[in-house]
Amino acid sequence: MNTKFTFTIASLLGSIVYNFGQVKPQPAKEKIVVDEYFGQKIEDAYQYLENLEDPNVVNWMKSNANYARAKLDEVPERQNLIKKLKELDTRKESTITDLQITENNHYFYLKRNANEENGKLYLRIGYEGAEKLLLDPETYKKSTKANYNISSITPNEKGDKVAVEIAASGSENAELLIINSDGKVYPEVIDRCWFSSPSWLPDGNSFTYARLNSSNITDPNRLLNSKVYYHEVGKDANKDIEYFSSATNPELNIAAEEFPFNYFHKNSSKNYGQVVTVDNRIKLYTTDLKNNFSPAKWKILVDKKDEVINYHVDKEFIYYLTFKNAPNFKIIKVPIAHPEIENATNVINESKYGNITDFVLTKDGLYYSLTVNGVQAKVYFLPKEKTNPVELKLPFQSGAASFLNINENKSEIWITLTGWTSPKKRYLYNPETNNFIYQPLSKAIEYPEFKDIISKEITVTSHDGIKLPVSLIYNKNTKLNGENPVLIMGYGAYGASIDPYFSTMNMTYCAYGGIYVIAHVRGGGELGETWHKAGYKTTKPNTWKDLIATAEYLIQEKYTSSKKIAIWSASAGGILIGRAITERPDLFAAAIAQVGEFNTIRSEIAPNGPPNIPEFGTVKDPVEFKALLEMDSFHHIKKGTAYPATLITAGMNDPRVIAWQPSKFAAAFQNANTSDNPILFFTDFESGHGMGDSVTKNIEKASDLVSFAYTYTGHPKFQPSKNQSQINSKL
Repeated sequence: MNTKFTFTIASLLGSIVYNFGQVKPQPAKEKIVVDEYFGQKIEDAYQYLENLEDPNVVNWMKSNANYARAKLDEVPERQNLIKKLKELDTRKESTITDLQITENNHYFYLKRNANEENGKLYLRIGYEGAEKLLLDPETYKKSTKANYNISSITPNEKGDKVAVEIAASGSENAELLIINSDGKVYPEVIDRCWFSSPSWLPDGNSFTYARLNSSNITDPNRLLNSKVYYHEVGKDANKDIEYFSSATNPELNIAAEEFPFNYFHKNSSKNYGQVVTVDNRIKLYTTDLKNNFSPAKWKILVDKKDEVINYHVDKEFIYYLTFKNAPNFKIIKVPIAHPEIENATNVINESKYGNITDFVLTKDGLYYSLTVNGVQAKVYFLPKEKTNPVELKLPFQSGAASFLNINENKSEIWITLTGWTSPKKRYLYNPETNNFIYQPLSKAIEYPEFKDIISKEITVTSHDGIKLPVSLIYNKNTKLNGENPVLIMGYGAYGASIDPYFSTMNMTYCAYGGIYVIAHVRGGGELGETWHKAGYKTTKPNTWKDLIATAEYLIQEKYTSSKKIAIWSASAGGILIGRAITERPDLFAAAIAQVGEFNTIRSEIAPNGPPNIPEFGTVKDPVEFKALLEMDSFHHIKKGTAYPATLITAGMNDPRVIAWQPSKFAAAFQNANTSDNPILFFTDFESGHGMGDSVTKNIEKASDLVSFAYTYTGHPKFQPSKNQSQINSKL
C-alpha cells in the first residue's frame, strides 16, 4: 500500500476527529454594570468575566480556546512551520543563558541542549573547565507533571553555593532553592518569590532576598508591601528576619506598590537598599554592614527627583546613569565618603547622537554602550584616570551590545553583539591590546537559508510631524508592488526599547516572502526619556498613532496594501494593538494580541495593577482617568463595525496581565464584529505571561502567530483547502 497515501488519509481522519464538535462558541452574554468616575457613567457588559473562579466563565474560556485551537490547526502550512522552527532550534548544539562568573572563575549558567525543553543549571571552573550538572528542572517535583523552569541563578562569591529561582507552568511564582557546588540541594524552600534578587553576604552562607505576600497570582494584595528578609542557609525560612520594608522603615515612606531590594557591595562593605516600580527612576539608600542583621537605619542617596535609573559602585565612587537635564542620559559619580548627590561630577556627558543604554565598571575603567536611533550600537571605554572615552572598533556593525563583567576588581569584560540578521556573538575584550577575542559558549550556527534576508532602517513621519524610526527585515529581492504581506510589531511602554535581536521566527516569516516591520513607537526608549514620556499617560495616543502612521507609510510607498497588513504585540502592547484596530479597523487585515492589556480603567484592581500606576496612571486622578479611558481598547469597541481578523490570547497562570483582561476584550469584540473575519480567543491553561514556557510551547505560539498573520494577509500556502472547509462545514 502506498505509505504516502496512508499518511494523507490518517492526517485527514485525525483532523476530522479533532474538529468534530468544535462549533463556534456562543457569544458571551451581556450583563450591564455601570461604574461612575468623576461624574462620568461607564457601562461594562462583561465585568462578570473578571471572576475567574466562576465555572461558567472558565467554560466559556475553554470553549473559545478549543475552537481557536481547531481553527489554527486547519492552517495547512502550520505543521510545516512548526517542523521548520524545531529544525532551526535543534540545529543549535546548545543554548546558554544567564551566565554568572564569580571572582574565582566559577562559571554558573543555564544550558539547554538540542531537543531539550528547558535550561538546566551547570557549573564549570573557567571557560574551558569540565561541565557539571547541578539541577535539572525536569526532575524537580516530577510527580506534579508541571513544566518547571529556572528563572534566575545567583552564586555567592566563593562559588560554593548558588541561589536558584524555579517556577511552574509559566506562573513566575518562584520557589527559591539553595544548591551547593556538588549539586546538593539544601532542605529549605522559600516560596512567594518573584524577582527576589538574592544578595549574598560576606560569609557566603547568608543572603537577603525579597518576598511577596502571597503565592496566589489572583490575590489583589499579592504584590503589595513586599519585604526584604535575611536568610541563613540551612535555617527555617519562616523564621527569617524582616530587614527592609515599609514596616521596618516607616520613615522611608515606601509605598505599598513599591518593591524594596537589597544589594551588598563587598569593597565598600555597605548595603544598598533600592526601591523600584515600573517607573524607571529609582530611590536608593545605604547603610553599613552589621553583624546583627536587624532592621537598619538607612541614609538616602538618590530620590526620584534625581532621575537615576541605574548605578554601580567601586572602591571610591558610586556611579549613576541619569536623565536629569539629559534626556539621552549621562553618567555621574559621587564619592562613597561623601555620597550626597550634590557632590556629583560628570563622568560621561549626554550625547547628541544617541542614548547611553548601559554601563559597567572594571579594574581598568568604565565601559558604556550608546544606541543611535534605537538600532545601532556603539561601545566606548573610559580608562581609569582619563577624561575622554574612546570608541571601540567592534568586530562587526551591531544593532545591540550587552556587557558581562565579574566585578570592579577584575579586568575581564565580555561584550555580546547582535543584530536583526546577525545571531549573537560573544567576545572577550582586552583593553591592553585593544583586541576582541571570539569566545562562544556553544557552537556557532549557520543559517544559509536566510542569506538573502537583509534589514533596513527608515524614518516615518507620524501624525504630528515627529520622525519615527522603523526597522524593516525582508528578502533583498522583494519588489515594491503593493502586494507584499507585512507583519508589523511594536510595544511602546515603560521606556523599553526594541533593540535589534536575531530571531528565527522573524527570519522564517521573511523566508515566506513577507516583510517584518518593527515600529519603534513612542512610549519606548529608543530615542531617550523624551521618547518614553511622549507615549505615556496623557500622551499615550501617540503610541498607536505611530503604528497607524507606519502602516499608512508602507501602503503609500508600495510595500504593501491594507489587505496585506497584520500587526502584533503582547502585554502592554495590547494597548497598541487594541487601540490601533479600534481606531482604524479599515487599515489592517489581521491583528494578534498576546496576553494583552485591554481594559486599563479596570487594571488597578488586578494584582499587578497598582505597581503599573506610574506608567499608565490611576483612576483616582481625574486627568489620569481620562487618559486611561482613552487608552482602554475594551471601551472603544463599537458595535456594528467590520473588524479585521483577530487572534487574542491569555495565560491562566499570568501574574502580569490577568486573564480576564483579554477575556473581556474578546467577548466584546466578537459581539461587535460584523465582518466575516474570525475573532479567535485562545486561553492557555498551562501557561502564564510567556516567561518559563518550554521550547515546544514557544514554537507553537510563534507558529500560531505567523500562521494567523499569513492566513489573513492572503499567503497561498496558509489558506485552508476547500475540501477541509467543506468537511468542517458539515460537522
